[in-house]
Amino acid sequence: MCYCKKSMSDKRKIYTNIVLIIILAFLAGNFVYPKYFNLGVDFLNQKLDMSLPYFWQKPFKLGLDLQGGAHLLYQADLTNIAAADKASAMEGLRDVIERRVNLFGVSEPVVQVQGDRLVVELAGVLDVSEAIKLIGQTPFLEFKEQKSNFDEINAANQKIADGTATGTIGDPFQTIGLTGKYLKSAAVGFDQTSYNPLVSIEFNADGAKFFEEITSRNVGKILAIYIDGQLISAPRVNEAISGGKAQISGNFTVEQVKELARNLNAGALPVPISLISQQTVGPILGKISLENSLKAGLYGILAVIIFMVIFYRLPGILASLSLAIYILLSLAVFKFAITFSLAGIGGFILSIGMAVDANILIFSRMREELKAGKDFNIALSEGVRRAWPSIRDGNLTTIIVALILFVMGSGFIKGFAITLTLGVLISMFSAIIITNNFLKLFIGGKLEKIKWLWR
Repeated sequence: MCYCKKSMSDKRKIYTNIVLIIILAFLAGNFVYPKYFNLGVDFLNQKLDMSLPYFWQKPFKLGLDLQGGAHLLYQADLTNIAAADKASAMEGLRDVIERRVNLFGVSEPVVQVQGDRLVVELAGVLDVSEAIKLIGQTPFLEFKEQKSNFDEINAANQKIADGTATGTIGDPFQTIGLTGKYLKSAAVGFDQTSYNPLVSIEFNADGAKFFEEITSRNVGKILAIYIDGQLISAPRVNEAISGGKAQISGNFTVEQVKELARNLNAGALPVPISLISQQTVGPILGKISLENSLKAGLYGILAVIIFMVIFYRLPGILASLSLAIYILLSLAVFKFAITFSLAGIGGFILSIGMAVDANILIFSRMREELKAGKDFNIALSEGVRRAWPSIRDGNLTTIIVALILFVMGSGFIKGFAITLTLGVLISMFSAIIITNNFLKLFIGGKLEKIKWLWR
């Protein structure tokens, strides 16, 4: 009796796992391609007068090589920047360029610092010349004081934001001529009593006089800080400040203070940049690359399925089903988390090979156990147990190499490393959990006795 209860309990657990796997595959499949699910929702809503919601629709994020766009390479002139400030100046320049590109409306822009060069990738950009013009401007820092009708403008803006009034959002601050050319430096500091992080700023001689005059007439008011016309901080003046040195304090984190100091220095020490290389990828060329990549991936998957079915028979069919679920899970993760590129697709296809490799190791070990005359259940358990060290070590070494590529590489290399790493991690789940549970369904069944299906 005890043995039967344990067996029934194990079967129930297997069935539960299979149901969960099917639900997971269903959700992943509809997330990857929700068209048919949403068509079904439309049909039910029309026929039964229901209001069922659509499945979440989120497009794949395509990189420059698949969507088309522009690849721009800039050279920064750091001759007037101190050696200790060069890295900070480049980081600040990168932040400003990212902000400008985002304002331009480019989706998922890539802005990278490579020494004294700046790489800008604009996927899907339609007007490259306008983007180049926008990026090529020098970062501009300025301080603004409150307008005389500051409260009225804020009240009107609030009504517009709440939807209780119409109109355009007004700027409650006005230009006073205090710009980045007067700022000498900005640095991260800490309050001596509360130890809260703050930003220390210092003006040059002309800026110190100007700043004292401005703070004297704005005590208790906000002196806003803008970069490229965008508000980045709005500190309040507590007292008139002489000597050209001041502190910007508030409820800041250390990272926020570092970013603010970096942005201030970017405006205070503008880094001239010049365009030295421009490559444009047309949307048609990107579309052709995507279609060819998808065809290559499809042919590769079909070849793998044929190989698995011919050489491993029923386990090969189960592995192919597991592979289909693995592809859906991987695409769902990729769709949610990363930007696809040709290199990324290459990493994904390589991870498919790793997923099949794990199944092959399990099946080969399982065959050896069956040939030794062991029971199917024992052969399956021993096959998984004996194959696991090889699966673990092979996938771990692949992940280590992929992480090195991600840390040391840039651009497309990072895309390859990310998809390969995620694909390998999901492939381990696919082989150990999904395929294993599919095989356990046949324990004690009629097909278990048909030897040629397993050997």
